[in-house]
Amino acid sequence: KRENKRRELARYFHLTELKYLAPLKIFGRIMEYSKLVAVTGLPGLYELVNSKSDGAIVRSLDDNSTKFASSRIHNFSHLESIEVFTIRDNVNLVDVFHAMEKAGGSLPDGKDNAVLKKYFEKVYPDMDFSRVYASDMKKMVKWFGALQANNVEIKLSELPEGDTATPETVKAKPAASTKAAAVNNAPARKINTPR
Repeated sequence: KRENKRRELARYFHLTELKYLAPLKIFGRIMEYSKLVAVTGLPGLYELVNSKSDGAIVRSLDDNSTKFASSRIHNFSHLESIEVFTIRDNVNLVDVFHAMEKAGGSLPDGKDNAVLKKYFEKVYPDMDFSRVYASDMKKMVKWFGALQANNVEIKLSELPEGDTATPETVKAKPAASTKAAAVNNAPARKINTPR
């Protein structure tokens, strides 16, 4: 199907060779799971287009509309950072999405809380249902449906090679003398010079 679209575009642009067309970017945006956020006060999931000091520009996965979300009004949660309560240790939302993907079948209707609970008892039985509310389960089902509809690959981003999660230790230089250290740490003085 993708090859047919490439051929149609090649005919439209009068290209004799298909190598001039980018393999996937022309046919739609490639959405990365690491760039997806949930925004408080706004329904659904959003792709983080750009961040600013006073908010972020986000694109909806539902209707592809782009809007500015102010950080004064909204909070942003990266999907990678969301964890789910379980009986043992908390797990990342990706693990629950993978379990939902593995279970297959149709997603439950979000209107009936009992059906949602039965679905998650079957799909992810280790979930702590005393701390995971029905509204959270509704969000997970809705978000999973949106991810499937947009063909987003559900995976955590990996650290580049050479980077590790352990913090580096920094050795402090010994102070030459206490008087020199006090002078260096003193606030800057305003110097009045005649003009």
